[in-house]
Amino acid sequence: MNHTTSLAQATPPLRVAVIGGGPAGLMAAEVLASAGQALSVQLFDAMPSVGRKFLLAGRGGLNLTHSEPPEFFMKRYGERSEQLQPLIAAFGPNELRAWADALGVETFVGSSGLVFPKDMKAAPLLRAWLQRLRNAGVQFSMRHRWLGWAEDGALKFASPAGEVKVEADAVVLALGGGSWARLGSDGAWLPLLAERGVALAPLQPSNCGFEVAAAPGRAAASAGWSEHFSSRFAGQPFKSVAISFTDSRGRSFRRKGEFVATAAGVEGSLVYAVSSLLRDEIAAHGSATFQLDLLPDRTPEQVLAEVRHPRGSRSLSSHLKSRLNLDGIKAAMLYELLGKDDIADPLKLAAAIKALPVRVIATRPIDEAISSAGGVRFDGMDAQLQVTTPAGIKPPLFCAGEMLDWEAPTGGYLLTACFASGHAAGHGVLSRLGL
Repeated sequence: MNHTTSLAQATPPLRVAVIGGGPAGLMAAEVLASAGQALSVQLFDAMPSVGRKFLLAGRGGLNLTHSEPPEFFMKRYGERSEQLQPLIAAFGPNELRAWADALGVETFVGSSGLVFPKDMKAAPLLRAWLQRLRNAGVQFSMRHRWLGWAEDGALKFASPAGEVKVEADAVVLALGGGSWARLGSDGAWLPLLAERGVALAPLQPSNCGFEVAAAPGRAAASAGWSEHFSSRFAGQPFKSVAISFTDSRGRSFRRKGEFVATAAGVEGSLVYAVSSLLRDEIAAHGSATFQLDLLPDRTPEQVLAEVRHPRGSRSLSSHLKSRLNLDGIKAAMLYELLGKDDIADPLKLAAAIKALPVRVIATRPIDEAISSAGGVRFDGMDAQLQVTTPAGIKPPLFCAGEMLDWEAPTGGYLLTACFASGHAAGHGVLSRLGL
């Protein structure tokens, strides 16, 4: 018998614990499993099954990524684009599409540039992925809620069998952010890392809705829409409108799209796209006011001309509908936010149709948000996402996914960065363990 071979076979594999079964954790596990028998990879999740938020994202058609050029793609990450750029350069939209194709899931680019699986579903992709991970030797431990570290450095979990301890040679945390707690992303890891001195930024809602201020003439204590507006229009969409906003730091936003009136405010894709700027402005100054263009395809001059057009015996509402096709929730918004004198003044009414000020005073709760900002700070990690602040955490600790301090709009950017950071953390572990 070859003595060298027998010694190699007798060497036990190194153990890596991946905690969190979303896209980032699963991708880290896949990279780690590529080391073969040199590593034992065990994935833990507090929920009964993995990928729950991923599956929810696929209900309306799984938007995996976006096809726009890299220079525009990276701008979507705002102040964190510099930190995320090398991660996405290593595993970005093209690599993500090739990875899905290797799982037997063909993707296509929609008319808006968004990338979807051909069947528009998340479940087939997740099933194929989990099968490949199991075939590669990844072990899954469900209903295991991470409780932090024991005094001897072992990981502690609450499990169906009671509290258990797990020893590992390296750890990847991919526990999600603070939104959608019922799907597992509850932010419960924040105090556990804070106790260890890990550099953290507070969790905040991102891609979120907002509560509006009281309309003119109503007491400030009665923030939100009037009962008249809320009872008739909550849940209805504003279609083909545009939002413009410039914050006190000079950061500007303008985009055409859609959003929805809620019982107390606004939410939806167009609002989500500007949510980080609105949220930060509210935090700094107590409120933020965006301009709503109800007719973005018409010039101010065209709108003014139609408003001034003689209306004879018709009511103003009938006139606006006839001349500008402005009725329903759009017309109601004018009556909700403008005083009687402004409504009666053609100049002020026309100006409001093109730039209606909407003041928001609070985000909706973080658990209602699509995603969250804040988390493990990049200045407390190295380029391979290993936690370096404080120094000497053992076993080596890596973090990935939405628990990192970044945010992005919807449109494939969130998922892409989660996959990319899981890929980076997995390779970071391999490098740290010399594999």
